[in-house]
Amino acid sequence: MDPNHVITISDNGRVCTYEPTLEYKGETWVLLTADWHWDNPKCDRDLLKKHLNKAKERNAKVFVFGDLFCLMQGRYDGRRMRGDVRDEHNNAKYIDSVIDTFADWIEPYRENMALVTYGNHETSILKHVETDVLARMSQLTKIPTGKYDGWVRIIPHIDKFNDKAVTNIYYHHGSGGGGIVTKGVIQTNRRNAYIDNADVIVTGHIHEAWVMETPKESITSRGFVERKVVSHVQTGTYKEESVGQGWHVERGAPPKPLGSWWMRLYYENGSKGRYRYEFIRTEQ
Repeated sequence: MDPNHVITISDNGRVCTYEPTLEYKGETWVLLTADWHWDNPKCDRDLLKKHLNKAKERNAKVFVFGDLFCLMQGRYDGRRMRGDVRDEHNNAKYIDSVIDTFADWIEPYRENMALVTYGNHETSILKHVETDVLARMSQLTKIPTGKYDGWVRIIPHIDKFNDKAVTNIYYHHGSGGGGIVTKGVIQTNRRNAYIDNADVIVTGHIHEAWVMETPKESITSRGFVERKVVSHVQTGTYKEESVGQGWHVERGAPPKPLGSWWMRLYYENGSKGRYRYEFIRTEQ
């Protein structure tokens, strides 16, 4: 374990605490991702490798909030299509081969992988095939796993002042179709109504990409009015399915944004002892 990037899992997998070392006037990076659909032939692995190589360069930790795998080509799955399976997975041990080949593929980036959580594709396998693909992946790679929804607490150690400040990220893989017009933005108000104490809310599933801020107001126990901004981060995908033909094209669905979001955390003078952060789209 890198002593400068401590990760712990608690509360039965629902809370991940990440403690990077952040020096005065320094910065640290996090990659917020979802929906790799890594085993699907339409996964843009070149783009994914580009972003993971950048994560290595920046010594960034990578969070995958669901649908790491696609896994729709088993004989149990009514969605299977003969041409939608990679050659190396087209065998009698379909699920095993996906997990084994992923473990080999991710090895150069294993130290950067902070957390992989469940999406609807992983829970579908658990429901219909009664095998836990993320648990098996974790056994091979030692990459921590989390639940379908949960929390990530980022607590940078600021060396010069020996200071800590917490950013609470609530994540949920996502649900529903998102809406062609609304792009899922309408869900921000619904989540604000039932999620408390989150600074950032990250979702995936609908293969859209945007960041939206919603200011909130409260009152402290000492009677002071306090305002905070909640950042809603919707992650994109690495599955490019808007070309050629297939279910996505046939139902008239639009092209989806590929890639993820960088979260850059940095400390600067005058920020009242607390680091700042910003969100930057990954390179195309």
